[in-house]
Amino acid sequence: MAVSHIRGRGVSTNTAGRFEHFDTVPCDDGWDTEEDLPPLRTDIRDEVARSLITYNRSPDLPFDRSINPYRGCEHGCVYCFARPTHAYLGLSPGLDFETRLIARPNAAEILRKELASKSYRVAPIALGTNTDPYQPVEKTRSITRECLSVLQEFNHPIGIVTKGALVERDLDILTPMAEKGLVRVGISLTTLDANLSRRMEPRAPSPQRRLAVIRRLSKAGIPVRVMTSPVIPGLTDHELEHLLEAGREAGADAASWIMLRLPREVSELWQEWLGDHEPARAEKIMSKLREMHGGRDYDPRWGHRMRGEGEYAGLIAKRFKLAVKRLGLATKTHPLCCDQFARPTQIGDQLSLL
Repeated sequence: MAVSHIRGRGVSTNTAGRFEHFDTVPCDDGWDTEEDLPPLRTDIRDEVARSLITYNRSPDLPFDRSINPYRGCEHGCVYCFARPTHAYLGLSPGLDFETRLIARPNAAEILRKELASKSYRVAPIALGTNTDPYQPVEKTRSITRECLSVLQEFNHPIGIVTKGALVERDLDILTPMAEKGLVRVGISLTTLDANLSRRMEPRAPSPQRRLAVIRRLSKAGIPVRVMTSPVIPGLTDHELEHLLEAGREAGADAASWIMLRLPREVSELWQEWLGDHEPARAEKIMSKLREMHGGRDYDPRWGHRMRGEGEYAGLIAKRFKLAVKRLGLATKTHPLCCDQFARPTQIGDQLSLL
């Protein structure tokens, strides 16, 4: 029996991960009571990381390496493409993904070792590509801040993607890094409708709060990209130009977009959410998505998965291109600076005679 809504959570079910042999299903025990279930609280466990930098060879991504201080994300965005990764931990991509988090408290220590290695070759690191580095847990754990301090110590270029307003806390690190051309921040802005945002992204900052973050970062001299992602056909697609205009007015100098992606378990979770929250639009939304993916909910092919194909996908791409041109927003930005990278002197290092 699916629960129609759990306050403060993006999804309402917790189906076992695809690698599990057994599943638990809630059922009616016959007692007709009106008592509310207790709040579903977040559980945070620590993982001792053995490595931190993850490398990829995807032609769809503008970076080849990334770091993630946390596994799972309390923002609870129902559409999050990273949900299926929780199955590798023996957990559900559903409620577990947003309530059973993994923190990596030794992340900064491992990052320092990896950057200090003589075999390491510098290139921009992406932070927040899988789960948000500024989700609520960061307020007390500060693992992201510790990693930023290491990157600043090495003069290492970093690109950050977040919905979290907590990024403002780290202006004391980000501002001097920006002065050296070492940092760029992307703020994800899905909709300007606060009610819709609250239902889709229950623990993420409101759209207006995210615009305020763009404004504050840009005023501090930090280049910001407004990321209109994901574009959801039949639900948020009509807002595309308004999102770009709002981001530009707040100070963003660049923009990007990605179509809604429904890999693996995300498709089922998304369709459950549509049935609960947008039943009148569900058929149209799924029809448009399948139209862009050859009749499937999602096509994971490189060069296709981010945007889809066909008439509708082409229309969104054209609208985006015209809007960014009109607003003066860049789609390609100057590369982050890599030539300032330097390994700090460590205890036991051989000192130079010069």
